[in-house]
Amino acid sequence: MKKSLIIASIALSLFACGSSQQQATPPETIVSVDPTVYGNTITSGELKELLYTFASDEFEGRDTGSKGQKMAVEFLKDQYISMGVPSPFSGDNYFQDVPLINQKSPETDITINGINFENYTDFVTAGSASSQTITASDIVYAGYGIDSENYSSYTGLDVKDKIVLIKSGEPKNDDGTYVTTGTKEDTKWSVGRQALSSKREVAKTKGAKVLLVMDEPYLKMVSNFMQAAAKSGRNSRIALKDKQDAMIQILISEKLGKALLADIETNKTSKDIATNLEIKVTSHSEDVHSENVLAFIKGSEKPDEVLVLSAHLDHEGIKDGEIYNGADDDGSGTVALLEIAEAFKLAQAAGHGPKRSILFLHVTGEEKGLLGSSYYTDVNPVFPLENTIANLNIDMIGRIDPKREGDRNYVYLIGSDKLSTDLHNISEEANSKYTNITLDYTFNDDNDPNRFYFRSDHYNFAKNNVPVIFYFNGTHDDYHRPTDTPDKIEYDLLENRTKLVFYTAWKLANRENRIIVDKASQ
Repeated sequence: MKKSLIIASIALSLFACGSSQQQATPPETIVSVDPTVYGNTITSGELKELLYTFASDEFEGRDTGSKGQKMAVEFLKDQYISMGVPSPFSGDNYFQDVPLINQKSPETDITINGINFENYTDFVTAGSASSQTITASDIVYAGYGIDSENYSSYTGLDVKDKIVLIKSGEPKNDDGTYVTTGTKEDTKWSVGRQALSSKREVAKTKGAKVLLVMDEPYLKMVSNFMQAAAKSGRNSRIALKDKQDAMIQILISEKLGKALLADIETNKTSKDIATNLEIKVTSHSEDVHSENVLAFIKGSEKPDEVLVLSAHLDHEGIKDGEIYNGADDDGSGTVALLEIAEAFKLAQAAGHGPKRSILFLHVTGEEKGLLGSSYYTDVNPVFPLENTIANLNIDMIGRIDPKREGDRNYVYLIGSDKLSTDLHNISEEANSKYTNITLDYTFNDDNDPNRFYFRSDHYNFAKNNVPVIFYFNGTHDDYHRPTDTPDKIEYDLLENRTKLVFYTAWKLANRENRIIVDKASQ
């Protein structure tokens, strides 16, 4: 980055702006700060130079915990050191360690009253972090495993630290309507994966140690998938070690269910069941080491109020011998953050640093389930979330959605009005004054079937009532393909979209009052 030339040009422009008023105007008002002086240091040339390195084959697709990801975080660290943007930690430590675990399908043996049952045929284990043997002389039958306003399977039951048996479906009235809602419309308790997730959360909240779910059709589907994954060597997933489920979840067949309770299909009465059950789990999970990268510019007037700018540094790595470079996803957001950080640093060097602090947060593990941002918000926020005024998250801003090819100067904005009217208005004002991009809110619709609002790192801030904006160019044919390469980036669009984020951040960091959260979720 050509900092010396940029600083010289900024100094000259500021001198010219202020010279005619130096005798009569107090020092603090000599210059009316024009953010375009700094915004114009964000250039397509520098973005291109950075991205051709960051999304190169050398970085091997930046898979979480891989050699390429380690090279990526070192690259980011070196960039911040060269710009003079410090770490929020001490010295040259720019890394927040994110402890992860590669959860592999465990080996599980189940014995009931001396009878052994067969893995993949009679049951599959959803996951367990540690090897353990669990024995019980009784378990708790909790019917459908539902806990809703109108109906609960757990009334009068204590399931803490116990093995709980439930079945699929939900109860109906004589007229065919569901007891939970009084309608015939399917609910979260009756639809496949959503039902399993809903019932799991109830059991986990109530402290169950093991959840046995009798669902023959779903068992067969999951079993087929897991066996195919095991043969291909892809029977694992990376998760946050600090947020692992303590509860083991096992899908079971009707045969196994009836071995525990003979009339389970028709029995509606929750109760304790006497039995001799042994579950032996042998885990093959492995620790994975990864990092978020953090850089920080301290505010001059309100340093305890922090604006977080984020982008994810990881991508898909190498699959079947092909490198997934991830130039747009999310090399584009990563290099945008670097250019924005440089612009704010140059402003600070010229005496116009932000009034509020700015954290530049490059998160890991987004492609694995928003893991790095989840670790930051839910486990170890470096700055308290109550002091975090907003999160501007950049994830894919270098390409054109095929649906928008007739009007390429656009960007999709998601979430700007979900929690704060102030944030939405500031975003609109910044664009109107400085960049004139078409702001497309198509994916901001609450009923958007793509659910993009929930699919990038901003969501972990939003769920904690931190106002967010997600900047996004939409998907394209190279999305999550080895063909997402730097030569396909529209660098003029990347520059203008990056400037939009910078000017929005400038307004948020320098306005008199902190933005108001007037639409906080309950």
